[in-house]
Amino acid sequence: MVGDRDVLVIYDERVLSHRPEAEEEFLPGRMDKRIRGILDGLGVEAKWSYPEHPGRVIAVRELLEAEPIAGVRITTGQPATREQLSRVHTTSYLENLHELEGKQAWLDVDTTAVSAGSLEAAEVAAGSTIAAVDAVFEKKVQSAFVICRPPGHHANAVRARGFCLFNNIAVAAAHAQFQWDIERVLIIDWDAHHGNGTQDIFDADPSVMFFDTHRAAPFYPGTGDMEEIGEGLGEGTTVNVPLPEDAGDLAIINAFENILVPAVEWFKPELILVSAGMDAHRTELCLNMSYDGYSAMTGIVQRLADQYCDGRLVMALEGGYNPDTLARCTHRVLEVMAGAAPATVREPGVEEVAEIAEFHRSAFAEME
Repeated sequence: MVGDRDVLVIYDERVLSHRPEAEEEFLPGRMDKRIRGILDGLGVEAKWSYPEHPGRVIAVRELLEAEPIAGVRITTGQPATREQLSRVHTTSYLENLHELEGKQAWLDVDTTAVSAGSLEAAEVAAGSTIAAVDAVFEKKVQSAFVICRPPGHHANAVRARGFCLFNNIAVAAAHAQFQWDIERVLIIDWDAHHGNGTQDIFDADPSVMFFDTHRAAPFYPGTGDMEEIGEGLGEGTTVNVPLPEDAGDLAIINAFENILVPAVEWFKPELILVSAGMDAHRTELCLNMSYDGYSAMTGIVQRLADQYCDGRLVMALEGGYNPDTLARCTHRVLEVMAGAAPATVREPGVEEVAEIAEFHRSAFAEME
C-alpha cells in the first residue's frame, strides 16, 4: 500500500531560473535571424513563448503539496560539478555554454535557448539527478524522483537540442559507474520523443543498456528506428520501440512486458534510471496513454528494480508540456513508487459498453 516504500523527491527552485523570453533580446547573429525568420513565417513570432517553461515543474510541486503521498519526502538538490558533467559532455561544449552565462541566446534552430539563469538551472538539474543516485546507493531511500528542468535526453556530448542542455540521466549513469563502481546501468526512456542524445552518448558502450519507447519518425527528433541497436561493442544494448501515434496503454505495456523484461533478464542491471517524460499521455497529442498506463508502467519498472537492483530506481523528469497532465502523471508514478498497487490497463470504453449493453438488454426483455 502507499507508504510502504520510501521515495525521495528532489525539487530545487533554482531550476525555475531557466526562462528564455521572446520579448527580450537574444544575442544577435545568424541563428537569431534564422529562427526569427522561421517564427515570422509561421505567423507566431509576436506571441511565441518558450514551451519548456517553469510552470511545468511548479504544477508538479503544487499537486504534491495539495495531495501529499505517504512515504514521499521532498528535498532540495545540488549543482553538478564541471568534472561530473565532463564524463558525458566535451570540454569545448561546456566552455561554450559557460561563455553564455548571464546571456540569452539560441542554441539550436529547433528553438532550444538559454537565458541569464539557464546555466545554473541546468547544473542543478544534472546535479540533483546525481544526488538521487547517491541517495539510493547510500540506502537513504529505496527510490528517487527528480523534478528537474531543463530536461536532458535530447542533448548529446557536444550539442543542445530539444530544450535540453545537459543530459541529466546520462550524467547520472556515468556518475553511478564512477562513484559506485557498478558495471551495468539500464536507462529506460518512456518520453513520447526518442532520447536521441542519450542513445548517441552510450551507443557504443556495452555497460549501459538503453530502452526507449517513443512515437516513430518522422516525429521529432526523427531517430529511434527499430534497427538502431547500438554500435561497435555496444551493439545489442540499444533497444528502440518506435510506435504509431495512436499507440496507448495496451501497446506500451505489451512492449515493456515482452521486450523490456526479457532484455533486462539478459542484461541484469545494477541500477535502473528512467527518463520520465509524461508527454505520451493522450492530452499531449503525441501518443495515447492514460494515467493508469503510467501507473502500470511504473509497476513493471519497480518490479525489475526489486528483482535485479535491490530496489535501486531513479527517475528524472523529461517532457510533458500540459502542466496539469504532467503533474497528475507524475503523481500517479510516485504513488506506485511509494507502494501503491499498479493500475490494470484496459481498452477504453469496453467495460462501459458492456454495462450499457446490459442496461438496454433488460429494457428489451421487459418489452417481450
